[in-house]
Formats: sequence, structure tokens, C-alpha cells
Amino acid sequence: MPAIRHIPNRISALLALLLFVGAVSLRAQINSERVMMMGRNALFYEDYVLAIQRFNMVINAKPWMGEAYFYRGLAKFYLEDYQGAEIDCGNALERNPYVSDHYMLRALCRINQRRYELAEEDYLKSLDINPLDKNSWHNLVLCQMELKEYERADSSLDRMIRYWPKEAQHYTLKAQVALAEKDTLKADDWIGRALEINSYEGAAWSIKAMIQGSRGQYEMAERSLDKAIIQMPRVAGLYVNRALARYNQENLRGAMADYDAALDLDPNNYLGHYNRGLLRAQVGEDNQAIEDFNFVLKLEPDNTIVLYNRALLLDNVGDYNGAIRDISAVIKDYPEFWEGYSKRAEIRRKLGDTFGAERDEFKVLKARLDASAGTYKSSGKTRKKSEHNIDDYAKLVEEDEQETENEYASEYRGRVQNHQTELRVEPLYVLTYYRENSPLKNYVAYSKQLEALNTRHILPATLYLTASEGGMTEANIQQHFDWIAQEGQQLESQPGNADLLLRRALDYYHVRDFENGIADLNALLQADGENVLALMLRAQCRYAQLEVSRTTASAADLRLGYLMVLQDYSHAAELQPDVASLFYNKGNLHVRLGDYGSAVQEYTEALRLDSHFPDAYYSRGVAHLLAGEKAEGLSDLSQAGEYGLYSAYNLIKKYSQPQK
Repeated sequence: MPAIRHIPNRISALLALLLFVGAVSLRAQINSERVMMMGRNALFYEDYVLAIQRFNMVINAKPWMGEAYFYRGLAKFYLEDYQGAEIDCGNALERNPYVSDHYMLRALCRINQRRYELAEEDYLKSLDINPLDKNSWHNLVLCQMELKEYERADSSLDRMIRYWPKEAQHYTLKAQVALAEKDTLKADDWIGRALEINSYEGAAWSIKAMIQGSRGQYEMAERSLDKAIIQMPRVAGLYVNRALARYNQENLRGAMADYDAALDLDPNNYLGHYNRGLLRAQVGEDNQAIEDFNFVLKLEPDNTIVLYNRALLLDNVGDYNGAIRDISAVIKDYPEFWEGYSKRAEIRRKLGDTFGAERDEFKVLKARLDASAGTYKSSGKTRKKSEHNIDDYAKLVEEDEQETENEYASEYRGRVQNHQTELRVEPLYVLTYYRENSPLKNYVAYSKQLEALNTRHILPATLYLTASEGGMTEANIQQHFDWIAQEGQQLESQPGNADLLLRRALDYYHVRDFENGIADLNALLQADGENVLALMLRAQCRYAQLEVSRTTASAADLRLGYLMVLQDYSHAAELQPDVASLFYNKGNLHVRLGDYGSAVQEYTEALRLDSHFPDAYYSRGVAHLLAGEKAEGLSDLSQAGEYGLYSAYNLIKKYSQPQK
């Protein structure tokens, strides 16, 4: 009987223990999911160090959770730690081998390490899971081309064309495979088919120009490259190729302008510096040409052709000792380069070294009298990069094999959130402790409430209103966590303190814990519904949440969320009607909601308040273009360009072209 009497107590204790363990487990699950979401928020906003910290916490709590390894790998990928990212993807795949995204990210990591064979294996596994993933097919073909598996690449492209017969880029890739196999006629045919489908296919025009250039059709090649550059204005190689086409038509100034453009995009471009140096020498810009050759010689200090060209220029500018030094180095490698001896003799006479000059002249004379001394005859105006005959020192250089600059398709290329089309508005103006110092983004947004807050010195740092939010260091991130802990302790004794709630909400925003930030702002606004900065901060926290969830949330939920953000900004604008950036932000929300007419009205109001607001001109231009109002859009973009938003000129160039 005594034993029976204790059974209920034991059962009660066991039940209590189970309930306690269950509650702890539930809390751990909720916390892990919350930390996971905070990590993804940080990832979206490019706070990669913070993201890795968050995913580390999830992995420590739940080491079996493959998704956490994947996202940590993605953060490492953006930090260009491709080896570490590859390991994380492998860990994710060990835990769940049926997720195609994990194979695709690991493949990109392997591509960045030039391990194309392993990347090909990953894409094949990804396609086993999702046979209609276009990005995997595209990248698989590029890997096969890197491996020179042209037959397999061609077969893969045949399947892609069966799946997606109206995609011009697939036909362009077919042309590249044909060119790699030296079949120019077949390549030309595939390019024609690509351009029939899409006359704006930049890569197709680039390949067409290569074919035309190889046939000596330089004027046609230039026109094709014009069209390629309109579609791909940031590709330095296109300007280099057009420069060669122009040079072959005796258009030296046009060629130099193209080399300038190429070097603006790619300051370390070898061909750009070398060929521009030759052209500068031809038009008498000796000192500038020397600068270009100096750059090339930093890359290739033993390049005797460049040394000789620099020697000729040093002679022109009066640096005779430097010229003799360079020519002597060339003659050491080419002891039968008679022109070099003649030039050195000429320079030695300028220095009064008659004996040295006569010695060089005697060698040249002896060589001419020697019946075995043949003369090198060269043809053409350019040489291949691998050709290194000193007698070709005055020729421009072109790549040994012309290649199209392919880009691997990826959801993870560039900024995480830039999955939109190129035609997009500028970012929102947000409250932050961090701003980028960029000469191209120097507009200062003013708010008297913000100025008053900063004057009170209740914040740990100056708060800015900017569209160019800067990044944080690991020390910055830890500081925000410390402040959150301190503010939490202070709020226990001062619940409802508006300054503390605003401070903690700002710290939550910076560590990408938007949910807690919104909770603090809700409490603050419940007590003071006319706090403009709290309304602005809640709007930006809500907007940040929505941007992270755009790919997963329903259209109805997104619309409702954006309307709530718009409501906060509208209320703030009613309370503070002289702040141009509030109307600008409202315009951005209307663009998100597809109401371009209302967006134009809001941007116009922002410009009425501040007629020198470049982002408002730019975004109003985008809204006009989205609404089909081309003339108004181009006018606004031109104004934005004048005020320093130079990216506007790319859009102007693209949308000024007559539609076919």
C-alpha cells in the first residue's frame, strides 16, 4: 500500500518534468526560429558578420538543421570565403541531400575556385531534383565549356532549347560553342537566330562583332559593338574590342576614348593600358603614354616590347639615360635587333658618347653587309597577345582568342535584394547611425525633429537620415547588443520611458531584430501617437521585414504590409510637412504598390520642398517610365544625372533607343 500511495506523486512529478522539458523545447524551437529569421534579415541587408553570428547560434542549438549551414555558407559566399561556404553547403547536404539550392550554391563556390568538374557534378545533381531549373542548365553549360566538353555542352543546349525555345541567350551560347570548335559559319547562323528572337541580346551582338572583325568587316563590327554596349555598358572588354575596330578604320581618337572607358571600368586592364599607350604615342601625348607603359611594366617587368616603346618615348621627353637603359635591356634579349642598336647610337650621340655610338653603328653596318642577315617583314596592324616579336613593337595587341564574358546565373549574384529589374527606384531614406561617405551620394536629408533629438545627446551616436546606409563591424554589432541589455535593465525601473524605447528600437533595427524593434515602437506610439521619428522608424522596420519576405509572402499580405508602411509615412508627413524625404519615401511605397501616378505626385511634392533632390528626380523618372511616359521619364533622369546620380545616364542610354 505505501508504494501505491506514492505512485500519483511520481506520476505528477514525471508529468511536471515532461511539461517542463516540453516547454523548454518549445521555447528553444521558438528562439531558434527567431534567431534564424534575424540571421536571414541580416543576410538580406548585407550584415554578413552579424548573419554568421546568428547562424552559429542556431547551429550550436540545432546541429542537425541543414538550413542554418546553408545560410551561413551563403553569408560566407558574399564575403568571398568560397572554401568555407563550400564546406557549409556540404554540411547542409549531409543533413538533407534533396535541396537543389544547396547544390547550386556549392557549385558557385566551386566555380569561384575554378573547380569546374566538381561544379558540373553539383549542377547535374541539382537538375535531378529540379529538371527545369534554368539557372542550373545555364551554368552547367558554362562549366562544360570551361572544361572544353563542347559536345556535352552542345547536347545540354539542345535540351535547353527544347524546354525554352524563345530564350535568345541559349542560341547565343550555341554560337559560342560553335566558335570554340572553329565553326564560324555555324556560329553566325546561331547568332542570327538569337537576334531574330531578341534584337537586344547584348552577348549576341558581341559575338557577331567578333565574327565580323575576323573577316575584316571593321565598320560592321563597330556597329554591332555599339548595340552590345547599349545592353551591357559595364563590360570593359566590349570597349577594348570596339577600340580595335575603330583603330582599323584609322579612328585613333575614337579608339582612345574607348580605351579610356574600358580603364574606367577595369583599371587593371592590360590591353587597355598597352594599346592606349601606343595610341597616345602616335598623337604626341608622350608623358601620358609613358604612364600607361609604366603600368604594364609593373605587371610584366620583363616585357621587352613595352620597354622599347617606353625607350622611344623617354628619348622624346629628354630622358636619354632612361631610354638607353631600356634599349640595352631589349638588346640583351634580342642581340640581332638592329633597329635597337641604331636608336641607341642616335641617343648616345645626343649625350656626347661618340665612341659608344660608333660601336653600335658598326654592328648595324656589319649586319647589313652580312649576306646571312635577313630582314623581317611583318603585315597587319595588330598582333596577338602571345606573339612576342620585337619588330612588331609598334602594333596594337589583341587577345589570342576572342571570348564573350559569360556571367554565371545566380540568385546570389550581387546584393541579395536586387532580384528586381534594372528599372527600379532609389532606396528609402532611413534613420541609422551608419552612413556611407560617397562623393556620388552626398545629398543631406534634413528633419528638424532629428536635429532636435541629436542636440539633446540622449543617443550614443549621431543619428542620420540617409539612403546610403553604411555597414557595421563586428565591434559595432556587439556594442548594439550591449546597449540592448543595458536599456532592458533601465526599462525595468522606467517602463514606458519614450527615450529608452526609441533608443532600444534603434538598436534592435541595427541588429536586424525588426520584430522587437516594432514592439518597442508600438509601445512608444501608444503613449505618444505623434512622435514623428517613432513613426518613421516603425515604417522602416516594417518595410525591412517585408523586403526580406517578398519571395515567400502572398501578394495580399505584401500589399497590406506596404499599406501599413505608407500609413506611417503619411502620418509622419502630416506632422512634419516640410521634410522632402518623407514624401519621397511615400513615392517609393506607391511604386511598390504599382500606383505610378500617385508615386509621381509624391515625388513632385518632394521636389517642391527641395528642387535639388537627386533621388526624387531619379525615382520620379523611373515611375514615369514604368507608367509608359518616356519623355517625362528621360527628362527627370537627365536632371538626376546633373545632380550627381550618374547611373541615370545608363537608363537614359537604354530607354532612348527607338523600339523595334
